[in-house]
Amino acid sequence: MPTDSRRLTGPEETKSPYVYLKPQKVQVLTEKRCDGRATDTLRPIYLKADVVSQARGSAYIEQDNTKVMCAVYGPREVGRKEDFSMKGIINCVFKYATFSCRYRRSYQQDSEEKDLSVQLLDALEPAVCMHKFPKAQVDIYVTVLQNDGSALAAAITCASVALANAGVEMYDLVVGCSVRIAGHLVLLDPTENEEYKSQDDNPVNHGSVTVGYMPSLNQLSAITSKGEVEFEDMKKAMNQCVSSSQTLYSLLQKCLNTSVMEKLRKKEKQANVTQ
Repeated sequence: MPTDSRRLTGPEETKSPYVYLKPQKVQVLTEKRCDGRATDTLRPIYLKADVVSQARGSAYIEQDNTKVMCAVYGPREVGRKEDFSMKGIINCVFKYATFSCRYRRSYQQDSEEKDLSVQLLDALEPAVCMHKFPKAQVDIYVTVLQNDGSALAAAITCASVALANAGVEMYDLVVGCSVRIAGHLVLLDPTENEEYKSQDDNPVNHGSVTVGYMPSLNQLSAITSKGEVEFEDMKKAMNQCVSSSQTLYSLLQKCLNTSVMEKLRKKEKQANVTQ
């Protein structure tokens, strides 16, 4: 039988690469966490602004193995006439990179990513001075490069810094924080193995809470919860999120201050060169 020399002959039988993945161990949540943290301790955080040269504003955040990048474009003219508004419009796009999760994600947004885009918009919208850019829109693109839990909370923080870096006027920065509730155990900043999954056969009082908090105004911009959680434990989780957000606020301010100082140094160097 003649063969086509222009084609690479592959094996007759193929197997999915997921067959070779190591099965994940079912982790029983206790006060002793797999990474050695206490229940009320955040993961190490790295935050940097102005990382995408083509964008108006941008930011990058690492929470241990959770890595998120955000780029902000605009304000620019509204694309469609039906979207015309005397107040500004914010457009949020949340996307997992194809290689970011244990299983390969699609190139196009799926239903989970669209839902997370709406939640991200709900958290950021109250903090932005929408009346400052009428008849225009600001586009926010968030990409999760690696997901090891609390991706939405990291995206809220990263997008808030990117907006401020873009020069978009805001009432306050928004700090994202998430908590996993398992019985009466409250775990701050959960990893992927600790996160609540709706398909799990868990008893009552299991879930997760993600909060967007504006520390200077002492206001919550958004609350997202999953599962079935008792009121007292929900209250305890929210208080823990608020106190942790207040701790992180100084880090956001320091990051933006460093970015502004670097921009000023560059302008001074360019001015000296031209002289």
